[in-house]
Amino acid sequence: MTKKRISRRKFNCMEQLSNEDGVIAALAIDQRGSMVKMLENAVGKERYHIEMVYEFKELVSQVLTNYVSAILLDEEYGFKGMKAKNDKAGLILSYEKTGYDVNTPGRLPEILGEESIQRLIKKGADAAKVLVYYNPDDPQDILDKKHAFLERLGDEARAADFPVFVEPIVYDNVILDDKSPEFAKIKPSKVIRTIEEFTKKCYHIDVLKVEVPVLFKYVEGFNDNNSAVYSQKDAAAYFKIASDAATKPFIYLSAGVPTKTFHQELIFAGQSGAKYCGILGGRATWFDGVAAYAQGGKDGLNKWLDTVGRDNVEHLNRILKQHARPWYDIYGGKENIEVFDINLAD
Repeated sequence: MTKKRISRRKFNCMEQLSNEDGVIAALAIDQRGSMVKMLENAVGKERYHIEMVYEFKELVSQVLTNYVSAILLDEEYGFKGMKAKNDKAGLILSYEKTGYDVNTPGRLPEILGEESIQRLIKKGADAAKVLVYYNPDDPQDILDKKHAFLERLGDEARAADFPVFVEPIVYDNVILDDKSPEFAKIKPSKVIRTIEEFTKKCYHIDVLKVEVPVLFKYVEGFNDNNSAVYSQKDAAAYFKIASDAATKPFIYLSAGVPTKTFHQELIFAGQSGAKYCGILGGRATWFDGVAAYAQGGKDGLNKWLDTVGRDNVEHLNRILKQHARPWYDIYGGKENIEVFDINLAD
């Protein structure tokens, strides 16, 4: 296998974001508008104030970064969390505006106007994360805009010698309910084609943060009261095909599924031969802490984080220990990586 060349800062950042096994065992709490709604609904509009969002993210970061390799935060609401995290945990910062303009076709992505890769580096980040809504069946003019956007992003990260994580979330323009059995039938193809596209060299993406290729609540044996859309054999095949399509390291996101479901997905992925190199686990890790915070305030949340929250993370770590692969395995192992220096001086 030809040696993989990685610049020194990118390599060091990837090491900082990974655990001792080379696995990205990371926590995600970069929700913005949705986090406001969660807390507002939990505590009630009459009690809610924005400082609750700041404090919630601060406490989650302060406690749970003792047990993860990295944390994904947004600066807008997570600035206290950035300061509170364990120094040993890596920091990934969101680089995109939240949501999209509903009046413009295509769910087009946009970078935060006041940020740049250089500014994220100065704030202590070890990587930038950008979420992109992506439908491989969109009209070509929409696809061209998103492809060009990610090419520019990749070039900026290359020039700064800095890792970029891209999170493509698939959708459809006809089947709008992305939790429906109808969407479940078309999701595998969309996820697989999206991975094929964004692991191309022209984007210079370092890590893909991807959805699992099925809606797991419709997998036979895991579907509870839902109708089964996939047999376990077919679901396993989709996991393997999606994994084999990747030519860059990829990690799974939790996509808001319940904690138990996320655990099942990760185990099933490993048993199916998916070579994922970690996770960015969000609501599946800390969501129930919202209710604990609403009921007991700071003390209630801290108690929950020290018990249930910690257990959630440590359970995930055990699953990753058994089923996840080091990020550098996709390049043939560390011994097949050539680290080189870039002179970024004027």
